[in-house]
Amino acid sequence: MSTGALTFTLLVNGPSYGTQSARNAYLFALSVVEQGHHLKRVFFYQDGVSNGSALTVPANDEFDLVKGWQRLAEQHDVSLETCVAAALRRGILSDSEASLHQRCSANLAKPFLQTGLGSLAEALLSDDRVVQF
Repeated sequence: MSTGALTFTLLVNGPSYGTQSARNAYLFALSVVEQGHHLKRVFFYQDGVSNGSALTVPANDEFDLVKGWQRLAEQHDVSLETCVAAALRRGILSDSEASLHQRCSANLAKPFLQTGLGSLAEALLSDDRVVQF
């Protein structure tokens, strides 16, 4: 991280497809890391939790946003966090949540995590910038 670099968290409320919100967040995230800032986490909330679904299959000529987030996390050590309550309401379950709620399978893509709003509250208190999409 360069001198003068800021720490960012992105808050994504838009779904993976159907609006430009999540795609704009992804492009902004790329810009943040290209400029030498630290992107600590992307917190997916409300319909944004669909960005963490391992079952999303875009058309052949569309950008695969879920894979984009996965690459970003891997290449730049970014935590991808879905709000557990919002995710459960929308049918996005981690292995542990599927087991806890006695569901036959999980569908949270790796390396997405399910966390609570406390993680977002921490970002609001500690990070230099929290940008909402």
